[in-house]
Amino acid sequence: MATDSFLLPVSDVVKETADAHSIVFEIPEDVRHAFQPKPGQFLTVAVPSDRDGLAARCYSLSSAPGDPLTVIVKRTVDGYASNWICDNLRPGDTLRVLPPSGIFTPADIDADFLLFAGGSGVTPIISIARTALREGTGRIVVFYANRDERSVIFAEEWARLAAEHPDRLQVVHWLESVQGLPTGEQLKAFAADRLTYDAFVCGPAPFMKATIAALKELEFPRARRHQEKFASLGGNPFGEVAPVKEAETEVVDDAPKQPVTLEIELDGTTSTYDDWDPGTAMLDFLEAKGVKAPYSCREGECSACAFRLLEGEVKMMRNDVLEQEDLDDGIRLGCQSLPTTDTVRGTYS
Repeated sequence: MATDSFLLPVSDVVKETADAHSIVFEIPEDVRHAFQPKPGQFLTVAVPSDRDGLAARCYSLSSAPGDPLTVIVKRTVDGYASNWICDNLRPGDTLRVLPPSGIFTPADIDADFLLFAGGSGVTPIISIARTALREGTGRIVVFYANRDERSVIFAEEWARLAAEHPDRLQVVHWLESVQGLPTGEQLKAFAADRLTYDAFVCGPAPFMKATIAALKELEFPRARRHQEKFASLGGNPFGEVAPVKEAETEVVDDAPKQPVTLEIELDGTTSTYDDWDPGTAMLDFLEAKGVKAPYSCREGECSACAFRLLEGEVKMMRNDVLEQEDLDDGIRLGCQSLPTTDTVRGTYS
């Protein structure tokens, strides 16, 4: 069974830069319950495709909770979905969308935030900043890197926010055309006096790699270092997903020989099951129980289904998004996890 998707009207399309558009969705009252995002999350959108029927893509929310639901779509070279949206989508059109997903979101909105953005990676960063300024009490420092001044997304919005919150918000624009690419030493110098802040990093892979490396060299605590990671989806999360059949289950060498006990916490409710088939992925098992566990791609390519392992162990069939530090921190992908112990406890919180 697939997570419910919704056909949302597009209320506005705003050209932010030459190659980036804001897509603003209207949320009908009868589906508003499904669209209660946290700052920094993303939407999975179905883009019509003559080749495959649809192309599923993840786009981060730039809006803060309570504001009109908005994502940024930036053209990519040979990117079918981004070019289709930027060339064809108009107010009044509709797109099929999954509810907000992702764990790139603050645990404490009152924290001090050190936010690193590169290019269109600014999208979840400005969502976090807007929310923290509105609801939180901490200081916010933003390092925003772009090719040149014309590439800066939300330039006027950043200036407005900084003017309205001079004691709380500092925005530093780094332009490659003027300063070159930021070096590890420059990134370290920027972060060195802010080791007590919560750091969030989003942008092109080289930018994120350099920034995370700089934070590691500063011994920035892992618990306060966050990196957004998801890939273009290869699967289709919108269609019906066939039930798991006995012949399709995975065989894990060290799998238990009998059903496993699973205790899982989701949205403040803890449920316990004693009949988890060791050959069935956790997401599939929970769906069979009627649990609306989060997911987006089902392919191990995004973090929408991520949960934290509290007890026991699982083996992931595929993982294209979690790094070793995430695994050391107990993070696992529900859509890819098979149990290897008789008892597994986890939480989606």
